[in-house]
Amino acid sequence: MLDLWKVLAGIAIFILGMNFLETALHALSGRKFKLFLRKQTARPLSAIGGGAIATGILQSSSLVSLIVLAMVGAGTLPMRNALAVILGSNVGTTLSSWIFALIGFNFNIETLALPAIAIAGIMRMAVKGKDTAYNFFSFLLGIGLLFLGLEMTKTGMEEAIKLFDIASLQEYPAIIYLIAGFIIASLIQSSSATVVIALSALHTNSITLYGAAAIVLGAEIGTTIKLLIVSAGKEPAMKRVAWGNFIFNIAGSLVIFILLGQILDLITGYFSISDHLIALAFFQTFVNVLSIIIFYPFLNLIAGFLEKRFISDHKVTKFISKIPVADVDMAITAMRNESQYFLKMVMQYTVDVFDADAPGMFEKDIPEHYKEGHQAEKYDLIKQLHGDIYTYYISAQDLQHTKGQSNDLDRLMSSVRNGMYAAKSMKDAVPDIAQLKNSGNEIKYNFYKSSLQKAFPMVQGMAALLLTDNSASVFEDLAAIQKEVQESYTITLQQLYAQPVKLSEIEISTIINFNREMYTAYKSLIFSLKDLLLNDDEAKYFDVLPGFIR
Repeated sequence: MLDLWKVLAGIAIFILGMNFLETALHALSGRKFKLFLRKQTARPLSAIGGGAIATGILQSSSLVSLIVLAMVGAGTLPMRNALAVILGSNVGTTLSSWIFALIGFNFNIETLALPAIAIAGIMRMAVKGKDTAYNFFSFLLGIGLLFLGLEMTKTGMEEAIKLFDIASLQEYPAIIYLIAGFIIASLIQSSSATVVIALSALHTNSITLYGAAAIVLGAEIGTTIKLLIVSAGKEPAMKRVAWGNFIFNIAGSLVIFILLGQILDLITGYFSISDHLIALAFFQTFVNVLSIIIFYPFLNLIAGFLEKRFISDHKVTKFISKIPVADVDMAITAMRNESQYFLKMVMQYTVDVFDADAPGMFEKDIPEHYKEGHQAEKYDLIKQLHGDIYTYYISAQDLQHTKGQSNDLDRLMSSVRNGMYAAKSMKDAVPDIAQLKNSGNEIKYNFYKSSLQKAFPMVQGMAALLLTDNSASVFEDLAAIQKEVQESYTITLQQLYAQPVKLSEIEISTIINFNREMYTAYKSLIFSLKDLLLNDDEAKYFDVLPGFIR
């Protein structure tokens, strides 16, 4: 029977090697890689080259594409240039096919792979904690696993041909191989691994060059699925990149599939490439270079189509986008409403980070796209809203207005700024929350439960001030909340230091840091509320309070 397990194990080891390689190279390149990609994406033509070089080095078109998605989502990369990077990355991923075709099947590569795995695996454990050395040996381990996986896949295929009627496999139409390539690449999300399968089958004469080329075309389409999945539910800009990649690959692959016979005749005849392994690597490169030639003149048209097709169904701001800053009085009103809207979102986030059944304090006010997002997406939305309000504030500052209007704008911006401080403190507390929540140590877990039980009523009390119609009591209520925060912080520290020594220094430090982040968040929320809701004289009371967490 087919030595299926050996083939599957080879593929799995190959993919594992790709993951080690990808992670190590990404860590080693770090900031330099991102700066390189940003510099190279200034123009569409250079973006193609940058995408090809980056993918050729990292050997992961998926990683490069995901970075491009992030850059587009952050607004630092124009859509046309992002599509150009995608075109280039498709070419860069063919480098591995050339390496495997030229040297991977010409000798027993285990003689290199096994020593590399042994040395890298041992040294990787020995230098753990030393980032550069650790990543270097991870890279070497990835190389070894790549070639070991290739060797196992190759020998598994060689054993298979002794047991099967190979001629029957070669009778299948090319569309079957296209579908097979698509399914395999969709499942394992690695065009390189799929091409290794095709090269191995071609090396053993299990399939013809025609069938192997069809598998490669199917793989080109299959690898686009990951980006489509990642972009689902994300900002329209990210969806545009993912679908642009899909359009490139599926349109190019289907056109090439129709002309497959003629193109292979061109490669083996006109270019006189008789080695089918090299011919397949050449074919994959040819397909992606041809895609650049076909699609490059239409990048603006495709980008325009995608921008019209994927339009944001929501705005981050709720009020200021409707009022021009030139109308100063209305702009101040809009900014006050926007600041209140912003604070509601921050308060909801403050309880959401506990990852519990947080009560919905502002069900009618919090937008659906906030509720549906993950914690990181919620924080990014808050940051974006903060940035939009700040931009509006700067624009309003450039206009001439009265001293009172200037004071109102400054107070509102101070409120938003303190609200952002609160959100940042809660974001910084997330790792500590996870550690305390999942701890087997009762002291740590009970501290988490105690903080959780305090957080909801504390924030709900602040939220009530945003919703109250009794402005006369806001000062007294906020002062009472401030007193409760200060006393609770002090009592918590006293209780912590009075505990018998049952925690390590690191565990104690974790709890202290978490306690500080929580009450810094509460302090920032109180300051945000006093700037938004109180008059100047009342607000000064909080500015001069002694002993408060600053």
